Amino acid sequence: MSIFRLSLRNMTSRPLSTTLSLVLLTLGVGMIALLLQVNRHIQQQMENNVRGIDMVVGAKGSPLQLILSAVYHIDAPTGNIALHEAERLQNNRLVASGIPLSYGDSYQGYRIVGTDHQYPKLYVATVVEGQLWQAPFEVTVGATVANLLNLKIGDNFVGAHGLTEGGEVHDEHAYQVVGIFDYTNSVLDQLILTATESVWAAHHHEEESDTTASTENESHAHEEGEKDPEHHEYEEGEEHHEHEEAREITAMLVKFRSPMGMVQLPRRVNEDTNMQAAVPAYEISRLFSLMGVGVDTLSTIALVIMAVSGLSVFISLFNALKDRQYEMALMRTYGASRWQLVGLVLQEGLLLTLAGFSLGILVSRLGLWLISGLMEASYHYSFSGWGWMAEEWWLLASALAIGLLASLIPAIRVFRINISKTLADA
Repeated sequence: MSIFRLSLRNMTSRPLSTTLSLVLLTLGVGMIALLLQVNRHIQQQMENNVRGIDMVVGAKGSPLQLILSAVYHIDAPTGNIALHEAERLQNNRLVASGIPLSYGDSYQGYRIVGTDHQYPKLYVATVVEGQLWQAPFEVTVGATVANLLNLKIGDNFVGAHGLTEGGEVHDEHAYQVVGIFDYTNSVLDQLILTATESVWAAHHHEEESDTTASTENESHAHEEGEKDPEHHEYEEGEEHHEHEEAREITAMLVKFRSPMGMVQLPRRVNEDTNMQAAVPAYEISRLFSLMGVGVDTLSTIALVIMAVSGLSVFISLFNALKDRQYEMALMRTYGASRWQLVGLVLQEGLLLTLAGFSLGILVSRLGLWLISGLMEASYHYSFSGWGWMAEEWWLLASALAIGLLASLIPAIRVFRINISKTLADA
């Protein structure tokens, strides 16, 4: 019988201790591998979605909420800002570009975002079918939205008020799908893009419905105004100007022309305007620092579990060696060398840790699949690409080192076994 088969037989001969060692090692490796995978996917999503955005401008409130709502679209907006104020900022000499965003409606839980054609360019998005929207109530949808909702070119749908399912439906305005984006591995995959005018028109209709009574009361005054043409023209011009002033957007994504913009503009916006400026790099760094405490705690717990699993492997091998001393001595008398017996013990420890590591990786991938499903259900984000990470090679090396250290003392005892004394005591 080969040394490898003998090692397997020895492991299966003590199922309770072997199972305990495997469970502990599986938990430790699985937790660490899962944390590594989740951390990598979250960082990738954060980096993919924030590229090209130096500052986000929106209504005053929580800066982190503004970033999460305007960049990652996983939170409610802080409010609206006046379009003319945002355009004034956009015309600043330190600003290279400003992308307006207007949102507040959704279709089956996926956000409808009013913007311009700069927004898909920001994520280097390509249209795989159809074209970009050209007129109000034409939409170009992200790849994930098109796939999950089975949307095709020419399909029509109506949006609902709110960013989750179950809101009041805007029956009076139907959107038409004119294009579908290819996958970008960014937030764009989960969005429905349209012209900003579409959002204004949909909500202007709501405002008109809410103010029907007041409009009827003012009709008499309008009739009197029509008797005086000059007065009527003056009122029309004033009304148009007020309408332009009243237009709002939800947020604006700003890219600076030079590093000087980062130094001057955020503070100037926060102090001198009714808007709020938030810097994504700073806010995301702060978010990761808050998350890092929990991640470090879980990593420490996982390392402790791995250390305990190493102790369990050591105890298992040590006890097994005590029970098999006579067997080891007998093997020596039949021609087995010291190093063959050492190899047998070391192989048992390494096989245990390798099996625990493999099960741990399997558990981590299962956990990643479950988390991905929860993320997709709650935020329409999913983790793609469950490949092997470089850090997992270090995890494998650590697991094998634990198995080797746990086997070391039993291996030394086997090497120093006294054949005659062991056989005489038996």
